[in-house]
Amino acid sequence: MDSISIRDIDWNNCYFNPGCALATYKPASADRLLHLLRRHFGPVRPHNLCCHHDPQVPEGAVIINNCAGCDRRFRSEYPGVRTISLWELLDTVEDLPLLDYGGLAVSVQDPCSYRPKPQVHRAVRSLLRKMNLEVIDAALSGTRSVCCGDNFYTHLPKEAVVEQQKKRAAQMPCQDVVVYCVSCMKSMAVGGKTPHYLVDLLFDEPSLPGETDLDRYHGALNCYIDAH
Repeated sequence: MDSISIRDIDWNNCYFNPGCALATYKPASADRLLHLLRRHFGPVRPHNLCCHHDPQVPEGAVIINNCAGCDRRFRSEYPGVRTISLWELLDTVEDLPLLDYGGLAVSVQDPCSYRPKPQVHRAVRSLLRKMNLEVIDAALSGTRSVCCGDNFYTHLPKEAVVEQQKKRAAQMPCQDVVVYCVSCMKSMAVGGKTPHYLVDLLFDEPSLPGETDLDRYHGALNCYIDAH
């Protein structure tokens, strides 16, 4: 599943949607990402309508997504909308200021909604190498990645979902796991791993899983979805 080519983006009809999880996790980071995109790519507009609702953008609009679920839903459910991941764009910025993490060995949990987008997997690992992080992938990663467990919520009893979260975390070769989905961050924490959310790595901030109870976490997301 291709993203739109960067050279084909009309920057006057381009929007950044941080997704409900980041908007509720660290809204200030969502604002910083928008400013970063504007600095390097031009007049990117903010877009805070949830992907569960009509995006209300002009025909041919491009939505830059931080969230894999948003990317999948915008590109598949709304005709005339094209998508690209935040990470594909940032990986093209030659002078992007990135920290040096001293060769820390990490595994990567690739969100299941980005499974058909190997270009996103490549961009993420390229950025991690630029941050001097050594990637040691799980056997099931990239286009073979499996769910962190969170998507089983409402389909299985809560206790069974937690077991799926722990099972996926146990498949990671490293204690430190880079994630680029807030739900994945929480799942890795439930499974006893040390998650590093990619947005936090970008801005040199600690990753704070916070609320991991599935009912309370999804309740907060649903409140955001209803309001946006």
